[in-house]
Amino acid sequence: MVLPNIFSREVADGVIQRIHQLTPATQPQWGKMNATQMLAHCNVTYEMAYENKHARPNFFMRLILKLFIKQTVVGEAPYKKNTPTAPAFIIGDERAFDEEKARLIAYLNKTVELGQNHFDNKESLSFGKLSITEWNNLFYKHLDHHLTQFGV
Repeated sequence: MVLPNIFSREVADGVIQRIHQLTPATQPQWGKMNATQMLAHCNVTYEMAYENKHARPNFFMRLILKLFIKQTVVGEAPYKKNTPTAPAFIIGDERAFDEEKARLIAYLNKTVELGQNHFDNKESLSFGKLSITEWNNLFYKHLDHHLTQFGV
């Protein structure tokens, strides 16, 4: 893997340290989300991997996602600033900062505890079966993008 291995305790702890640097008042360097919305937005990735709270896209939408979006999400190239996001990831309501922060840290810890082999060929809600590297890239790249957005 070229991107840091989010399944390792060392990398996950580094990401958690960055999360701990956030406050509700931390301002983004770009984009429209506040810090609480960003944490809730990042939690959606893990909700889709661990929880049964998001609808699976229909066949046509999954095909479109696999053909046109998958490589952007699971590849190694960084996300561009202000890239449009899927509707499930848009956080329009108010959330509690400490709750969203704790949920994200718990998801990171769960990811390390389960380990990379848990994700080998695991089905994603939107993209079908993904390799360990693709899951790593999906998890790490998204968090790194948004933590960088907030200067941490």
